[in-house]
Amino acid sequence: MGKIVGALLVPHDPVMYVAPDAPPQAQRDTVWGAFRTCSERLKALAPTTVIIVGCDHYILFGPECLPSYLIAIGDVDAPVDQLPGLKRAVMYNNEALASHIAEHGRGDGFDWAVARAFTADHSIAIPQQLIVEPLRAAGMDVKTVPVYLACSVDPYISFKRAAELGAQLRKAVAAFPDNERVVVIGSGGISHWVGSAQMGRVNEGFDREIIGYALNGDLAGLCGLSNEYILENGGEGAMEIRNYACAMGAVPGARGELLAYEAVPAWVTGLGFIQLHLE
Repeated sequence: MGKIVGALLVPHDPVMYVAPDAPPQAQRDTVWGAFRTCSERLKALAPTTVIIVGCDHYILFGPECLPSYLIAIGDVDAPVDQLPGLKRAVMYNNEALASHIAEHGRGDGFDWAVARAFTADHSIAIPQQLIVEPLRAAGMDVKTVPVYLACSVDPYISFKRAAELGAQLRKAVAAFPDNERVVVIGSGGISHWVGSAQMGRVNEGFDREIIGYALNGDLAGLCGLSNEYILENGGEGAMEIRNYACAMGAVPGARGELLAYEAVPAWVTGLGFIQLHLE
């Protein structure tokens, strides 16, 4: 029987790769160090599979097809949007578990879109490279299942459905016959404005509010935020906190621990790192 043993909430800021020296040294050290800490925390959980919940940025899917939620069940590589220091590489998918999640969902009222071949974008590739790959480099056999939620481009998946998907992931993993130890990573946020005159603005007050929901396990509070409130206070990029709702839904009652937070206008984002503890 499978088991979800923990979760992490992390950013996926591509500007870290495009302009690595832009912020002050202390901020750079904190953010890169936080990714290393997340990798160490992941290693301590001894996972066999990591589910990374990411999103599209109008890179994976164009206007002709915008799925609400999707799971990759076959060959995976990433990222489609290659960056300096982030080149496309194979990701080792747990195809058996991913297919089981999709099949289990269909029997439980969740009609997953599936991808038999999938090239993820930076929302999955960055946590994969910085958090999961160090475990593989150390000799651990850790696979990755990419999950996509529609939370960067309208129409957005609802918070309620994102949280329900997290709960469905938990049920599906528990019903898997093999002894998988699974960690869920919610990838995104926090405040950032994309492609507008406010790009570069970071709202630390909003970021701290979102962090508070995670630390307190207040999934209902997070899911109670309106799109209008998020767009006004956190920007278009903050719609990605739906990925947090999904991860929190997978670990109900988890205690949050803030590993690091930095408001980094030079990287156009408020960057938070949280571990969700089940024990």
